[in-house]
Amino acid sequence: MKLENMFKKTKSLYREQSVKHTGTLKPEVPQGLLRKCNKCGAAIVTEDVKNGNYICPKCGGYFRIHAYTRIRMITDEGSFEEWDKDLVGGNPMEYRGYEEKLNSVREKTGLQEAVVTGKGRINGREAVIGVCDGRFFMASMGWAVGEKITRAVERATREQLPVILFACSGGARMQEGITSLMQMSKTSAALKKHSDAGLLYISVLTEPTTGGVTASFAMLGDVILAETGALIGFAGPRVIEQTIRQKLPKGFQRAEFLLEHGFLDEIVERENLKRTLTKLLKLHGRKRKTEGTDLPGSDKVQEINNRSAAEVKLSDNVGTADREKHIFSQETSDSFCEKEFCQNSRTEHTAWERVQISRKLERPSGSSYIKSLFTDFMELHGDRKYGDDPAVIGGIAAFHGMPVTVIVQEKGCDTKENIHRNFGMPMPEGYRKALRLMKQAEKFRRPVICFVDTPGAFCGIEAEERGQGAAIADSLMELAGLTVPVLTIITGEGGSGGALALAAGDQVWMLENAVYSILSPEGFSSILWKDSTKAKEAAEVMKLTAADLYSQGIIEKMICEPEGYSEQTLYQVTDILDKEITDFLEEYRNYSEEVLLEKRYERFRKF
Repeated sequence: MKLENMFKKTKSLYREQSVKHTGTLKPEVPQGLLRKCNKCGAAIVTEDVKNGNYICPKCGGYFRIHAYTRIRMITDEGSFEEWDKDLVGGNPMEYRGYEEKLNSVREKTGLQEAVVTGKGRINGREAVIGVCDGRFFMASMGWAVGEKITRAVERATREQLPVILFACSGGARMQEGITSLMQMSKTSAALKKHSDAGLLYISVLTEPTTGGVTASFAMLGDVILAETGALIGFAGPRVIEQTIRQKLPKGFQRAEFLLEHGFLDEIVERENLKRTLTKLLKLHGRKRKTEGTDLPGSDKVQEINNRSAAEVKLSDNVGTADREKHIFSQETSDSFCEKEFCQNSRTEHTAWERVQISRKLERPSGSSYIKSLFTDFMELHGDRKYGDDPAVIGGIAAFHGMPVTVIVQEKGCDTKENIHRNFGMPMPEGYRKALRLMKQAEKFRRPVICFVDTPGAFCGIEAEERGQGAAIADSLMELAGLTVPVLTIITGEGGSGGALALAAGDQVWMLENAVYSILSPEGFSSILWKDSTKAKEAAEVMKLTAADLYSQGIIEKMICEPEGYSEQTLYQVTDILDKEITDFLEEYRNYSEEVLLEKRYERFRKF
């Protein structure tokens, strides 16, 4: 209402001035004062749009941003150093009128080509940055665009810097023919070398990202972000509709569609983009050299290594002096552990009772452990193949300042969320997402910490069609050779291969009332005894409790939990886990890759 009143006053003022000075009516609003939103059609004040991150105040739609404007929005003032500003291409196909058109666009935009590249700082952290500008031939990728991006990536590799590319493109540049197509291979090859050097590449997809750009550098990021509502696809929607002669569904090829189908890590609102990039740079790389910082978390690793048990905060209920009574490890004699377990269990439970306790809705969910133990968590979505499975949550976080990858199986905390999370039963895309994040952790030398709570992998037609068995098998094989420490903590149910897919690392720990078994007691009794009602008896036979598995050497630690364990008493467990994880990381980060893999293989071999 206020905005409309302002429009009226502005129009009235200029109408009066026009009549007063010329006696005739001129355009009522000076050019540039107002602009029209191309999404909702509303008239909006240009200055309001500029001050509001180029977002329509009426509908929230995003305006496209010029390259230099984008750079000003995300980099520290005065920090950007442009590279290859005057690099231009030729006319390899001698396409008629192309050179004249290029000159016209250059004059109109003030750009020599459709991408601006260089080096800048984002909240003090140095990065190589490339931004496509849609005003220049729809930011299509000709030789000069491919060459500028390739040179920027090559220089980033030499200077050991992360790369951030903002894609906005109509695809390959038709006027340059096959030369344009070759830029897809060239930019991808440069990014492969950058990746092999262990360096971070963040791809930010904006409106629109299509064609050969989508099929090359835009979709190769270690982390792929997108702006809200951005059009992203290989073939444009008009081409698809003309080909299949069908109307496309609403939202097709929009950022939200791609997130749901597993191709994006996150959609970031424009006003939060600089903050998100800062967090990612912090968790992955160095600050600028002038600040004298080292690799991420290295100072914290030493700090953790120097901490004594007395310096780690434990809960009031579980003091430092009593800590050994609540943690059982294979380093302690079996007789001592058996004795301490019996003395410290609040209540003696049967195996079946522990199964029921492990399934209680009141038990903390996987995401609760993330909130309690880690800081700076950023969830990353999707398997980059099919979808994003809500039964598996994974991402990057800090543990006492040390970057780690955290993966949890999530059941949810109420019925609505149980259904959304498929009761913690992952689909193949869930395991593929977890494996993708583990491989990413290996590239950046981050330890992996998994929290397992699942009845088992989902069994259904769609899971089989998408390769459930193959997804779990791939995880087991890749985990065997992963060159960073992997720790798994079973917090509730550890159901069959669905749990094993995240529990084939260096150590497996279990909470006191967690269970870990070849299948559920109901399934066991049904298959072997043809009677699913004998689940109680089956639980005793299966030796599935933490105490059973510890005594067999299947797990390395068993951690007591309070009676009636819930969100309210979560701290009693996480205080202990905090110190135990610290000790684990201190030990395993000191192993060479060869020793780490040999110890892991020996662990598997003894079973």
